[in-house]
Amino acid sequence: MSSMLEARRARYVSRKRINFIALTMSLAAMGFGLFWLAWILWETFRLGFGGLTLIALTQMTPPPNEAGGIANAIYGSFLMVMLATFVGTPIGIMAGIYLAEYDPKGWLASLTRFVNDILLSAPSIVIGLFVYAVVVARFKSFSGWAGVMALALIVIPVVIRTTENMLALVPSGLREAAYALGTPKWKVILLITLKAARAGVVTGVLLAVARISGETAPLLFTALNNQFWTSNLGDPMASLPVTIFKFAMSPYENWQQLAWAGVLLITMTVLGLNILARVLTRNKH
Repeated sequence: MSSMLEARRARYVSRKRINFIALTMSLAAMGFGLFWLAWILWETFRLGFGGLTLIALTQMTPPPNEAGGIANAIYGSFLMVMLATFVGTPIGIMAGIYLAEYDPKGWLASLTRFVNDILLSAPSIVIGLFVYAVVVARFKSFSGWAGVMALALIVIPVVIRTTENMLALVPSGLREAAYALGTPKWKVILLITLKAARAGVVTGVLLAVARISGETAPLLFTALNNQFWTSNLGDPMASLPVTIFKFAMSPYENWQQLAWAGVLLITMTVLGLNILARVLTRNKH
């Protein structure tokens, strides 16, 4: 009897030791990540806050060593990101509904998931090169519409995956109860399952917007850049990530300061969207 108690005590001590080691390593990994995140945010605030002036937010990109701002880049990024979201979100949601509700195990659904996984893991520069070859090279002109297309191709797979996963989490009992009352399938999806999963779907859209807000490579091959204010999507259009890329590598101090101001704007936007997504998910559960 005593030997059994000693064996149990030894196993208990061993489990506590393993648990302590695992917990310590987990906390160390979390602290390591938080350290770099805090350092990045501190440097971004320290170097970017001084550049966030009224001139920087209201004037166009300046020549070297002259006063100016990044208003045209902010407007271009906002316009292309919003249009890409409006184009990609309906496509992603409808595809996610099809995969979760209409044909979850069919060959077309399997093929769609396979292609969607490829798009999710594909580097954004590959998508930019694809749009360049299909649109820019064919029409022999960089344009805002090409940038919108490239960003939309990044939005779509994120929204598809999130929508399908969120709809799969809705209890089947809700669908069965609605079908028992004679409700049509489209109305069950629209008023019950999609409504029950709306927080998760909105979270996916916000995460997609956060991802494309800082994309530089696709816009370098599609929208390129523009030093002046333009609302014509048929012409090259300025964007905040490309302007940051251009100004950060320049030897001019005023351009470097504007680059850090743009970095701060994008960082706060992406951070805010991620926090909003987490809040929506938390409220859902």
